[in-house]
Amino acid sequence: MMRSALSFRATFAAILLATCATPSLHAASFHRLESVTPMPSESPDWDYVTLDQKRSHLFIGRRGDGVAVYDTAARKLLPTLADSAEGNAIVLAEPFRRGYTVNEDGTSTVFDLETLKTIERIKLGDAADSGTFDAATHQVLVTMSDAQSIAFLDAKTGRRDGTLVLEAHKFDGLAADGEGRVFVAERDRNAIAVIDTRKRVLAAEWPLAGCDEPTGLAYDAERKRVFVGCRGKAPVLAVVDASSGKVVATHPIGRGNDGVVYDAQARKVYTANGVDANLVIYDQKDADTYELAEATTTRPYARTMALDRATKKLYLVTAEGTVDPDRKVNRGPAPFYPNRYHAGTFTLLTYAPQP
Repeated sequence: MMRSALSFRATFAAILLATCATPSLHAASFHRLESVTPMPSESPDWDYVTLDQKRSHLFIGRRGDGVAVYDTAARKLLPTLADSAEGNAIVLAEPFRRGYTVNEDGTSTVFDLETLKTIERIKLGDAADSGTFDAATHQVLVTMSDAQSIAFLDAKTGRRDGTLVLEAHKFDGLAADGEGRVFVAERDRNAIAVIDTRKRVLAAEWPLAGCDEPTGLAYDAERKRVFVGCRGKAPVLAVVDASSGKVVATHPIGRGNDGVVYDAQARKVYTANGVDANLVIYDQKDADTYELAEATTTRPYARTMALDRATKKLYLVTAEGTVDPDRKVNRGPAPFYPNRYHAGTFTLLTYAPQP
């Protein structure tokens, strides 16, 4: 009996020691800064970041400098897209091997996704903000806040097929459900516009209770949920039922949100928050239940991002800035939000899951 008891105690102690020595799987998933890539720029300014995962091309809307292209596999900067000055966002129309930039002057630079050669630059209006590709109708939707409208383009040809005028004066992120609806954040109305892309009409407008200044959007096709980054005084991630428009949950995030990404495989929601300089990430337990996975520090004003769904790496961009009192000051995101960025400081940040 004594020998058996001693053997049991020794075995139990060995198991306990092995358990304590093994790092938790949760800890291994934390994102940390993997690399910093300076990108030459005389007048740093930027907005959306889009990853073509098939070709390992990261597109960065650098506005005055045009659309930068970074090869994530080779880790090198490629030539800027030709004739893409004022590029603010990038839309990928994969079925037609075409990309569409959304330029602040109201144009779109159409380019070949394979060769990165510019095909043409088309005029849409006097100003444009962002866009998305609707796989159900093979259209590119481009938001134009100044004109309070959305332009519909044939993704195969670039031909403009229609325009929808809305009441909002400030559009932000978009997300398509793949079934003929596109959700558009209306920041000035604290609402989501639901667009029927087949009829090119406003199907619904959902007020967002508890969500002020909606910005980034992402969509979960399986559980029919829209994820909304809300930039107001109490910033939150809002989870919206895509069938009813009801806000079913809200969770705190950092200030200055612009980017929201959903990873269906990992069942995580990522938010990039520029003012607080953090990534706040939530685990999805079920359609309406979310738990904090991590809140990782980044760098000030890194507000937009792209996710590599294979490696789980996140790409963000930022630059060193200041408030120039001789220029108009935007106090919406923060009291001293930069209105000037310093030449030579534009930087690509790569975050990867690490122990």
